[in-house]
Amino acid sequence: MAQSERQFLEIVDLKKSFGEGEARQDVLRGVDFTVEKGEVCVLLGPSGSGKSTLLNIIGGIDKQDSGYVAINGDKLEDMDEKQLTAYRRLHLGYVFQMYNLIPNLNVKENIEVGAYLSAQPLNVEEVLTTLGLQDHKYKYPNQLSGGQQQRVSIGRAVVKNPDILMCDEPTGALDYQTSKEILALIEDCNRKYGTTVIIVTHNEAISKMADHVIRLRDGVVRHNIINEAKMPASDLEW
Repeated sequence: MAQSERQFLEIVDLKKSFGEGEARQDVLRGVDFTVEKGEVCVLLGPSGSGKSTLLNIIGGIDKQDSGYVAINGDKLEDMDEKQLTAYRRLHLGYVFQMYNLIPNLNVKENIEVGAYLSAQPLNVEEVLTTLGLQDHKYKYPNQLSGGQQQRVSIGRAVVKNPDILMCDEPTGALDYQTSKEILALIEDCNRKYGTTVIIVTHNEAISKMADHVIRLRDGVVRHNIINEAKMPASDLEW
C-alpha cells in the first residue's frame, strides 16, 4: 500500500485544553496516529479520556490548540469556514448515540436528507435494502424502535458516500442484541462501500471488530494497535 494511502488521515501532536488558570483542563496532550483508508478504527477509552473531543476535532467541529489533522495531505487548520463546511458536508458522515432524526420526515426522506448533501450519493433504495429498512421506509421516527432509528441514522450518514463515517458511541442507547446488529451494519457498510470508519466507545469488546485500535487515557495515546485477527461484530460478547 502506498505511503499516501497509509496516511489517509493524520493526527499529529494534537493538544486541546479547556478553561484558564486553575480551572484549566488539558483534554488532549499530544495525540499522534494515522488511519489508513478503508480501516475500521476504534478510539477506546473511559469517560474523560479525550476521545469525543478528538472526534470533534477530526470532524472540524472543534479546533485544537496546537498540532494538526490532515486528510489526504490537506490540513484542516488551513481551511477557512466555508472550506470546513464543505469538508464536513462532502467528506464526513456522522452517527451519534442519539439519533437526531427529523420527526416529520419518514425513513426514506430522512435518508434522502443525507443524499442531498452529497455530490456523489449512493442509491437510496440500495441503502434502505442494505440496512433492512425497505419494509419501514414510509414510517416516521416515532413509529420505530431505537435500533430501527439508529439504522436510519446510519443510512443518512452512509448515503452521502463519505470518506469517513464517524460514530460517537453508536450503541450507547441500545440493548445488547440490537447493539450487535448495529455494529454488524457498520461493518457491512465498511466492507461494501470501502468507507473508513472511526468508532468512539468505552466498550472494550467493540475494539475486537476493529482493524486499528487507539486506546486513550488522560488525553494521550496509551496503545496504538493493529488488530491482526479482528472478530466479526456478530461474534462480539460483553
